Amino acid sequence: MIDGKRYLLDNNALSQVPPADRGGAFIRSFCRMPEEVIHEAQGYPDIDTFSDLIYPTTAGVLRALQEVMATVDPADSTLVDLFRNRGNADPLLIACAIDARMENAQYLFADEWVVVSDDRAVQSKARELEVAALTSSEFLIELRSRSIRSD
Repeated sequence: MIDGKRYLLDNNALSQVPPADRGGAFIRSFCRMPEEVIHEAQGYPDIDTFSDLIYPTTAGVLRALQEVMATVDPADSTLVDLFRNRGNADPLLIACAIDARMENAQYLFADEWVVVSDDRAVQSKARELEVAALTSSEFLIELRSRSIRSD
């Protein structure tokens, strides 16, 4: 892996990635999305290219999701608001990163999984749970620099 980083993209970050890059080698190699993010991206003309990017919802992800949700105050709707159908994928992004970290804990040089989202609540919760997080602008800088180095 380049610099040992892998990325979990939120829909709000995915929307900032130019279509040519969304189907590019960097995204295919280093990025994944929970199924719920792909569901949110149904309106994209290149939605079919995302099927290979699914980070599956496994038992490990569900355990990590319990861990994430246990830290959310029931009165706090900034991360997820089920009544308004907002943020459904947000806790899953963090849970996927925690699951990936646990799956790779056995390796000496494990990849770091980074959540990419422009949602402040996602960024805050990720950092609270010691998961690296980037905004879409920060991610695009990394994408550009890595694409240049790999050419």
